Amino acid sequence: MRAPDYLETPQGRRLAYHQTPGQGPLVVFLGGFRSDMEGVKATQLEHWAGAKGRRFLRFDYSGHGLSSGDFAAGCISDWTADARAVIDRLTTGPLVLVGSSMGGWIALLLARALPERVAGLVTIAAAPDFTEDSIWVGFDERQRADLTETGRVLLPSAYGEPYVITRKLIEDGRSNLVLRDPLPLACPVRFLQGTADIDVNISVAISLLEHVSGPDIRLTLLRGGDHRFSDPGCLGLIVSSVEDVIAAGGAQSDPRGDHQQIGDGDKAQFTRAGEAE
Repeated sequence: MRAPDYLETPQGRRLAYHQTPGQGPLVVFLGGFRSDMEGVKATQLEHWAGAKGRRFLRFDYSGHGLSSGDFAAGCISDWTADARAVIDRLTTGPLVLVGSSMGGWIALLLARALPERVAGLVTIAAAPDFTEDSIWVGFDERQRADLTETGRVLLPSAYGEPYVITRKLIEDGRSNLVLRDPLPLACPVRFLQGTADIDVNISVAISLLEHVSGPDIRLTLLRGGDHRFSDPGCLGLIVSSVEDVIAAGGAQSDPRGDHQQIGDGDKAQFTRAGEAE
């Protein structure tokens, strides 16, 4: 594993990153909750970018991976600010944002804040508003009381040590919700979701599709895909989706292929992909 470069943010956080030079819009990978930039989705996209001569950037939020800070001290505003600092300080020109799980929420926040720069958006098992609609809603009365009294609750995780959920994370999440107000997305958008995902239900993906507005928005469900979305079939779909939004180039071309229309007005599209290999 090669050593990363580092960027110090205006808040004094030291963020680790890897940047690949190339042509075209800059593809930026936004990782998930308590994940890091060494995951297979980020490194597969970096390999694709190097092979295709595309610009690419991956990084660790504060409290994640090789970046400074304590994970339990962070929140959505902090990690969105980290992403914004990386974009503002290290990049120029159009962006294609690729957000995984929590990174999908952060990608939507960035697309809302930087509509003039975001030229494409791909989300993978996006988890918008998860602090409120998944964690807080799922708490029982004892957990809510513990959060109020001690400021934190531990939740079991299928991926290792328990998650530390803080009162700061929950309260800050409420100031960053994206599913309560209109969310126009003018760029080409591809939402990807596995049907076997036990962390983000497909209903979240469908709700997101129905909530956003824009001229070229599509949801693909991959049968058998789980939350990691990291087997060869899933990785291939991520790469092809990134290539698709780059090729669309903001032209908002007509939908292609065998799609079932959902809703009316915008070109919101829903596709069922085949069995993950």
